[in-house]
Amino acid sequence: MQKYRIETDLLGTRQIPADSMWGIHTERALENFQLSGRAVHPELVKAFGAVKLACFQTNRQLGYFTETQKADAIEQACVEMAIGNLTKSIVVDSLQGGAGTSTNMNVNEVIANRALELAGKEKGDYSFISPLEDINLHQSTNDTYPTALKVAAILMIRQLEQSVLALQEAFQEKEKEFAHVVKIGRTQLQDAVLTTLGREMGAYAEAFNRDRWRLSKCEERLRVVNLGGTAIGSGLGAPRQFIFRVVDNLRENAGIGLARAENLIDNTQNADVYVEVSGMLKACAVSILKISNDLRLMASGPDAGFAEILLPEKQAGSSIMPGKVNPVIPEATAQAAMMVMGNDIVIAQAAAGGNLELNQFMPLIAHSLLESVDLLTKATKMLRVHCIQDLKANEDQCQKNVLNSTALITAIIPAIGYEKASEILKNAKDQKISVRQAILNSGVINEQNLTEMISPEAVCRLGFV
Repeated sequence: MQKYRIETDLLGTRQIPADSMWGIHTERALENFQLSGRAVHPELVKAFGAVKLACFQTNRQLGYFTETQKADAIEQACVEMAIGNLTKSIVVDSLQGGAGTSTNMNVNEVIANRALELAGKEKGDYSFISPLEDINLHQSTNDTYPTALKVAAILMIRQLEQSVLALQEAFQEKEKEFAHVVKIGRTQLQDAVLTTLGREMGAYAEAFNRDRWRLSKCEERLRVVNLGGTAIGSGLGAPRQFIFRVVDNLRENAGIGLARAENLIDNTQNADVYVEVSGMLKACAVSILKISNDLRLMASGPDAGFAEILLPEKQAGSSIMPGKVNPVIPEATAQAAMMVMGNDIVIAQAAAGGNLELNQFMPLIAHSLLESVDLLTKATKMLRVHCIQDLKANEDQCQKNVLNSTALITAIIPAIGYEKASEILKNAKDQKISVRQAILNSGVINEQNLTEMISPEAVCRLGFV
């Protein structure tokens, strides 16, 4: 038979499974919040462990924990939370009321009960180690939750930045590989002028280079934290020395250049920094969506479309159309980008919806922000590994398009003028011959000069001489 322990809070009592790592506050949250069906992000849980460890270490340095067995057990439990060993015990829904109190209490209870285990005590023996009196000492949800979110976001964005860099480098490799492939450049989806496939790839690389630079600036925005501010940023209930020291300990534990906010009140009530960071994530999503759609368009066909590039074939594309292979990787990354754009709107609404001294929608901000970072990290890796690295140029099709397009005549306008070019195009249409043949028939340019004028070197030259 299932064994239980009885736990009590200000609302009454609850039966908690005797071997459960969490307690009554978590149990109530499980009853109340069944929204997303998703647990708190594991990186946020680990960051919470780092925050709790820094708070405990500061309290211990200030003489609040003098019993070695108890202190060592709490410290070890905090370490285990910080390295991810206790993540599975953080079971509350990621979306919750209370500005994240349920997450904070789930963390407090799990650390307390794990510490009790380490000290050889029964779970729930809060007279020895208390989730509130010990693990949450000199803290509030309102300073620990945002601080943990910023730590998690910084560490995750560092990984995203590296993934974007790798994608940028993959496009740069294709820029070199396709430098000799002349193709049609298009504006408004109509033939415009000649370019090279390499230059197209190089432009994509530059877009991701800007994204990488923007992402590197996110840490500057996120590194200022309100830890020590407790409920509203006034530091109520915390010793002054705790407020002065706790961020120093967290900085050392997390390996991040964190700084205590000069205005803890502001840093507690205002969430605009998350909107700014989300905007940078959205910019990266815009690059992914635009370039994913370009790849799909250039690969369209393969028989009745542009067919300028050959995407890696990943899976059969239809249950009814034999031989059809869809551009599934760019389609998937495009959807990830759209999700990030949607999250950006959610984050802006949540940040604007805070009231007075606290933003009550911090769980939604955390859920959306960390999901966006996750999606972008996975999307950029997917696009690089499963698409760009094995991308091929369809050189024959590119050349065929060039020789039959009005873009060819545009390339020689500096030599023959607009009116003559228009006359040649009319002749090509009337005689139903290629643009190239019409140019040669006109006698204004010989074949050698035409070949030189549409060479990769000429096409890539800045202006004409």
